[in-house]
Amino acid sequence: MPFDHNDHYHRLLLRSLPPGARRALDVGCGTGAFARALARRGIDVDAVDRDEPVLTAARARGDSSRIRYRQADLTALELPPGRYDFISCLASLHHLPLGTLARLRDALAPGGVLVVLGCYRETTVGNRLTSLAAVPVNAFCRLAVHLRERGAPPSRVQAPVTMPRTSLPEIRAYARQHLPGFRVRRLLFWRYLLAYRRAR
Repeated sequence: MPFDHNDHYHRLLLRSLPPGARRALDVGCGTGAFARALARRGIDVDAVDRDEPVLTAARARGDSSRIRYRQADLTALELPPGRYDFISCLASLHHLPLGTLARLRDALAPGGVLVVLGCYRETTVGNRLTSLAAVPVNAFCRLAVHLRERGAPPSRVQAPVTMPRTSLPEIRAYARQHLPGFRVRRLLFWRYLLAYRRAR
């Protein structure tokens, strides 16, 4: 029964788009759902993922000339400083060194925004209570999506999955040092949202 936790939060992430944004980087773009959401808003998107099968599925959609898909490992990719008005990182930071945040910060244009929809290792009582509360809501959402999409062909392509090793307190501590003025909050479906705007 399909229910994509990352897709569920797209509208929330799009609220962070700075006015007049023209160029975006989507890190760990997977099959391109969020990159397409950005492109529909007239934004040129560099969509990067290191997994070729998901990129093949993304390219097969062929539904936007504004998206440039690229197969690459972000740790080895040169990011031009100050290039992007918006950088998104959906459920992919835990596949990368935490220091990637500083590299993404430097790739932002003045006034640009970085948003991370991340996964974290549960280490606190608050984390575990939020996780417990998500279980029945998740079951309901999965059932609702299943009933709505009955008869639709299942997607055979899925991005690689790995368990997060970094806790939310560790992420906050790193952001305090490297992303002045950041905001972070825990979300329901085993995710957190980190947002940072680079000073002009």
